Amino acid sequence: MDELLRTDCSRRSFLRTSFAAAMVCCARALWPTDVFAGRLPEGRLVLCHAHTNERLEVTYRNDLGRYDASALEDLNNFMRCNYTNRTASMDLRVIEFLNTLHKQVGGDKDIVVHSAYRSPEYQTVLIKQRGRRVARQSFHVTAQAVDFHIPGVPLRQIRQAALRLGQGGVGYYPRRGFVHVDCGPVRWW
Repeated sequence: MDELLRTDCSRRSFLRTSFAAAMVCCARALWPTDVFAGRLPEGRLVLCHAHTNERLEVTYRNDLGRYDASALEDLNNFMRCNYTNRTASMDLRVIEFLNTLHKQVGGDKDIVVHSAYRSPEYQTVLIKQRGRRVARQSFHVTAQAVDFHIPGVPLRQIRQAALRLGQGGVGYYPRRGFVHVDCGPVRWW
């Protein structure tokens, strides 16, 4: 039995590491570089979590465009499901979308994260609690979405900048106090 568990854990670790490596290798191809005239903005984020009060300062990509696997793990842990405490590998496209947007509207301020990865269990709970107001096929469940605000920056300004970038979905929730961005198809609500 112990041998079986060890094999399963090592297989799972191998798959997780392989996925992360593939995402790092493909990230440049997945993200359009013309947003900043051929280069991405500095790969550094300062985040606070609205539910856990955790704070993270992280440089996840260097000036040469290379991603730091340890920093990405820190980001994944920070953006974990706050209901189950489970982590997932956040899609680099949504991290870059968030970073680019942040640099355009409030790069000197912390980003307050309300929700990022959601486990399927937590998504089910939210659907039961809120009904039709929660997406059945949420990009949060696939670690491709972040709900956030930036203190001192109007939500309307964040929304407009996100729409101009045209990099994925943009949701506007002024009553709940956040903007949603994801790396799915370009759309807005």
